[in-house]
Amino acid sequence: MSVRILALVGSLRAGSHNRQLAEAAAKHAPAGADIELYEGLADVPFYNEDVDVEGSVPAAAARLREVAGQADAFLLFSPEYNGTMPAVLKNAIDWLSRPYGAGAISGKPVAVVGTAFGQYGGVWAQDDARKSAGIAGGVVLEDVKLSIPGSVTRFADTHPADDAEVVTALTEVIQQVTSQAASAAA
Repeated sequence: MSVRILALVGSLRAGSHNRQLAEAAAKHAPAGADIELYEGLADVPFYNEDVDVEGSVPAAAARLREVAGQADAFLLFSPEYNGTMPAVLKNAIDWLSRPYGAGAISGKPVAVVGTAFGQYGGVWAQDDARKSAGIAGGVVLEDVKLSIPGSVTRFADTHPADDAEVVTALTEVIQQVTSQAASAAA
């Protein structure tokens, strides 16, 4: 039985290097891991407790929760926007954190990776995403990290799926997430 890993990409741009990194993860997922790239984060409205009530949850947020509820683990791909994670990723975490104590992310392994143009590969944003996911109830794999610097030049002519070093590092991340999810299910 495969571990279902839901990939949430913090960039909405079609040609985003983080989206490409998520595509590489899905393409090169090792045996035992099934990675689904979530489509539709752009449609999820900003979290508002006034509309997060039974029967009134916006359809896009309900769909996110439904798909996330079926996942065994999460792989978050975060670029760095002005020194932190993008609002779209934070918003997804907020929706998945509710209802308090029983959200779709609660108790499930979460790893955060990403790439950014800067020399540190977006580590501030990824650290913020780890913090937020942990507070939301996810079991953050603090030692599972991958921050790829210089995305604009590194991936100018090469898709991350064709970069052997990136594929090796992603495969290791996925194996660790898969192992943690399998242990949690046992």
